[in-house]
Amino acid sequence: MTGPLNGLKVVEMQGLGPAPFCGMVLADLGAEVLRIARPGTLQDAHDVLARGRQVLMLDLRDEAQRERALTLIARADVLIEGFRPGVMERLGLGPDACHARNPALVYGRMTGWGQSGPLSHAAGHDINYISISGALHAVGPANQKPSIPLNYVGDFGGGAMLLAVGVLSALHEARRTGRGQVVDAAMTDGAALLSAMMYGFKAEGSWNNERGENLLDGGAHFYDTYACADGKFIAMGPIEPQFYAEFRRIVGLADDPDFDHQTDKRWWPRLKVRLADLFRTRTRDEWCTLLEGTDACVTPVLDWDEAPAHPHNVARSTFASDAGLLQPAPAPRFSGHDLKLPARPVSADEDAILARWNAA
Repeated sequence: MTGPLNGLKVVEMQGLGPAPFCGMVLADLGAEVLRIARPGTLQDAHDVLARGRQVLMLDLRDEAQRERALTLIARADVLIEGFRPGVMERLGLGPDACHARNPALVYGRMTGWGQSGPLSHAAGHDINYISISGALHAVGPANQKPSIPLNYVGDFGGGAMLLAVGVLSALHEARRTGRGQVVDAAMTDGAALLSAMMYGFKAEGSWNNERGENLLDGGAHFYDTYACADGKFIAMGPIEPQFYAEFRRIVGLADDPDFDHQTDKRWWPRLKVRLADLFRTRTRDEWCTLLEGTDACVTPVLDWDEAPAHPHNVARSTFASDAGLLQPAPAPRFSGHDLKLPARPVSADEDAILARWNAA
């Protein structure tokens, strides 16, 4: 593997959603990620989150196979798992058992509710975890029910990415001190952390609890999506006065006094109607020809098929294909490495992995 994490050895316990996404990110950046899966588990050829893995089938209820897992963990730098609290302990692979073999191990735990708290043993999914952080309440149009932001906020943003930050932070300390530790990454905590700016706005009085009435939630006429003549949508966000002025100039609203009231919330509903009428006069692509690439901050809303073909994404190779499977390419970019799309998961040669890890 190549990348800034080349040489990092990670054991990933097979799971769903955020823990595999974290494993994918680490593998994308050059880590050697070994996934331990239950025997008979099917590896989906379309599972983008599984790329870059070696997969080893072990029945962890069997003492001999559990010992094989511990032997590998003893040579790993990081372990990540996404089970409910207590599951790894019942398998004999909890932090105490693993740290007895490998004191410097960073043990990353990914859960929705966290390892402690009154809900820690309850079932749940992304929608539940973001609902108690305030994040779900904030998303959606005015006077309508909250909208579901897919599972970006809990599973991936507040979950997997915070787990990655946590394990790499703990790894930095472990390499200085020789002592590993447990990273307790909870999606409830992460979704709350992602809301830090909004809580700051709330404290200063510039954000309220009503959906669709605030600067970044579609309340502002200059930060919203609009339907075009062909039924497709554009997104606009010229927040700064100079960008707002540029938008007005290009679309012919520079001399319209109504649009002088950019920051006056009393004008926002009226101006949204004006802009909705304006954008319906041209197709999405016609608006993009006029506005995209300027400081007016206007872009097309692209669907899953259109996005990979957008010229900016093509120029940056934002998407890549592996044997016909189109997927997002590794990110971010590094000046010292040319990151390649990791291969699809392959069956592990346990002896070869152990020999390589022992030699490192």
